[in-house]
Amino acid sequence: MPLVYGALLGDHAEGRVSRVTLYDTDADRLTAVARVLAEQGRDVADAPAVVATTELDEALRGADFVFSAIRVGGLAGRAADERVALDEGVLGQETVGAGGIAYGLRTVPVALDLARRIARIAPQAWVINFTNPAGLVTEAMSRHLGDRVIGICDSPVGLGRRIARVLGADPDRAWIDYAGLNHLGWVQGLYVEGRDELPRLLADPQLLESFEEGRLFGAELLRSLGAIPNEYLHYYYVNREAVHAYQQAERTRGAFLQDQQEGFYARMREPGTPAWATWDRTRAEREATYMAENREVAGAGEREESDLESGGYEQVALALMRAVARNERTSLILNVRNRTTLPALDEDAVVEVPCLVDANGAHPVAVSPLPYHALGLVTAVKAVERAVLEAAESGSRAAAAQAFALHPLVDSVTVARRLLDRYTEVHPGLAYLDRA
Repeated sequence: MPLVYGALLGDHAEGRVSRVTLYDTDADRLTAVARVLAEQGRDVADAPAVVATTELDEALRGADFVFSAIRVGGLAGRAADERVALDEGVLGQETVGAGGIAYGLRTVPVALDLARRIARIAPQAWVINFTNPAGLVTEAMSRHLGDRVIGICDSPVGLGRRIARVLGADPDRAWIDYAGLNHLGWVQGLYVEGRDELPRLLADPQLLESFEEGRLFGAELLRSLGAIPNEYLHYYYVNREAVHAYQQAERTRGAFLQDQQEGFYARMREPGTPAWATWDRTRAEREATYMAENREVAGAGEREESDLESGGYEQVALALMRAVARNERTSLILNVRNRTTLPALDEDAVVEVPCLVDANGAHPVAVSPLPYHALGLVTAVKAVERAVLEAAESGSRAAAAQAFALHPLVDSVTVARRLLDRYTEVHPGLAYLDRA
């Protein structure tokens, strides 16, 4: 939220956001984040007013935009998702594999309730979904909000900007031919003044390994794919080694973040703590350690300074709001309903693709057809998402079991059943799943 508020502070144009309402179920967190925002806006004369509430309906009433960033079960839930999966020898990452399924089963019922409340209380609002698994949650909310919910993620934007920079192109003038699902997409072209510059990158192994994804995947794999995958595909292409690295880690990512976040809020309860500086140090540490195990497996080294800079989620969100509120037309990679963009999927399936955005919302545009290796993963994972949606809406335990069993990174139906049994033991929020 401080990153988003920072982006709003830099917008001084007519029709800018003038009021921000913070909502949280935890008053302690709410107070801490409100302090951070107060310090950010202290010297900005026209800073958007900030109010805080623990009443959801009050927060929604009159809103033009709703940012949905929730974590059902908190970071303790994420840590449990990771540990249960790793104990079964499969990936527990919060959006990929078994961990993502468990997180989705907990989150979708809450997201559906939120969507219904928005539709009732703020029917004209545009919903910007940050909540993971972003594509799955956006699709769930779209069943009640239609095209007025848009999912955003900074991964494809960051990937496209890194590719443009190594090619010597202006990232703001490059067109990224990208398609897939959230955390499951590929760059198949990067156009500058109508010319595709990606073949030049793929033909140069040294250039290929000069940026983060190139070091993560290696030039040989990227040249064989003829595309640059989203960093999360490392969990698929190097799954065995990634699982082993996470099993050997001292703590899971969720456990690390839980300790870090608890430390942040403890410091914020101390009088005199500099709110913004404390938050920013915490953010920087979080970013520096992102996907550390994957980089270790790949021998990719530490993250570069340019990858730690802000300008991801918050700038995408600001550009999206400007386009919708002021008709400042732009192109962004977003999670939206498919229409006819990827022919293998139905029109209501939420996909992650380039969109033209204007006052009428986000409109997906044509992209290159996905090759079979990519299409197979996309359709398999969409089948998993649909099973999660069925389970969340009907309470069907059989559908939940199917979601685990169908996932490409869960290699056994027996393991899938054990995962579901264990997750329902550790997460009281999954009690809605029946025993049928």
